[in-house]
Amino acid sequence: MQEIQISNLKDYVGQEVTLRGWLFNKRSSGKVKFIILRDGTGYVQCVFFKGNVTDDILNSADRIGRESSIEITGIVKKEPRAIGGYEIDAKNLMVINEARDYPITPKEHGIEFLLDHRHLWLRSKRQVAILKIRHRIIKAIRDFFDDRGFTLMDPPILTPNAVEGTSTLFKTEYFDLGSAYLTQSGQLYAEAGAMALGKVYTFGPTFRAEKSKTRRHLTEFWMVEPEVAFFDLNDDMDLAEEFLEYIVQTILKEKKEELNILERDTSKLEKVKRPLPRISYDEAVEILKKNNVDFEWGNDFGGADETIISNQFDKPVIVHRYPAAVKAFYMKRDPENSKLALAVDVLAPEGYGEIIGGSQREDDLNILLERIKEYNLPQEAFEWYLDLRRYGSVPHAGFGLGLERTVSWICGLDHLREAIPFPRMIYRNTP
Repeated sequence: MQEIQISNLKDYVGQEVTLRGWLFNKRSSGKVKFIILRDGTGYVQCVFFKGNVTDDILNSADRIGRESSIEITGIVKKEPRAIGGYEIDAKNLMVINEARDYPITPKEHGIEFLLDHRHLWLRSKRQVAILKIRHRIIKAIRDFFDDRGFTLMDPPILTPNAVEGTSTLFKTEYFDLGSAYLTQSGQLYAEAGAMALGKVYTFGPTFRAEKSKTRRHLTEFWMVEPEVAFFDLNDDMDLAEEFLEYIVQTILKEKKEELNILERDTSKLEKVKRPLPRISYDEAVEILKKNNVDFEWGNDFGGADETIISNQFDKPVIVHRYPAAVKAFYMKRDPENSKLALAVDVLAPEGYGEIIGGSQREDDLNILLERIKEYNLPQEAFEWYLDLRRYGSVPHAGFGLGLERTVSWICGLDHLREAIPFPRMIYRNTP
């Protein structure tokens, strides 16, 4: 007999195979018992006919509970009516570990209960679909940059200084050297990489100690950050829209089954193709005013503002040239208006908010020194960063894409907590 995975059943029709996995569901109908087996690659119905198997096997099939680990041997049959289009005419059942009183039942559970049991909740059909889409998004991200001549560069997770702002840092003591912080972004290090390799991207966990309870925030999340030498803001926006189109179209093509499980309206995703609409911050403010929002020019957009802006479009919208006062010190000012930063955000439709934030970076040493003083940052901590402007500085730009926000948008999730295997939020760091 051959040990195979459920995803390969199509290649073994008429043959006897052995499958290993977990009992997802079961039912009985007269002298026939049905077990739905899952193995991580798919689901298959296994049919036990009285007379084809021993009474002991039938009793075992009756006795074992959901999520018992089992091994089933039988003949693969094509069955269009069955889940996955195939079923197993079972000949044998071996119980590896018998589970009893599995805590997550088909009844409705509260979100706190499910989060307390996240290690088990991951086994549900919906969560498996989300994790598979997340995996494919990650692969699409790597494929996109790898195929375009980018080099992956891994930045440190422990850093000596802030990138975005000192109020949202996780602080720790670092031996005899004083304080260190969990990284908010790999961007500053990516800039060093771009000066060495031309085109780089970082991809890893980032941390924000922001005391926010919204559905758009996690304290630990993953971010991909490309950085390119000799790029300006327009190049940055071109890259961002090509990148988003590639990710979304890849998922539509390769993860139809998972999107169907999530009941995702894919017609909205199908519209994510270049060119994406581009508007200035000023134009975005006008949209808010036309929608009777009392918004003061110079403020950053909140989640509700982003939703109103993005609702005017049927695909992601690129917003550029924000007030410099609400953006980071390293962003280059607009040569035509020094009050504006050459910054860009991409807002996802359907109320999912900002999924990309980036800018053209300030490449002039003297101006960057002024910015560091203006933002009351310790110059000593940034001396290595300033060296990038002292030795062969060039125009450059990049952006960061939040993985979980992208997963949440593509999957159509209500909350970011389902977009990562084990979410970390201000009120939760378990399991």
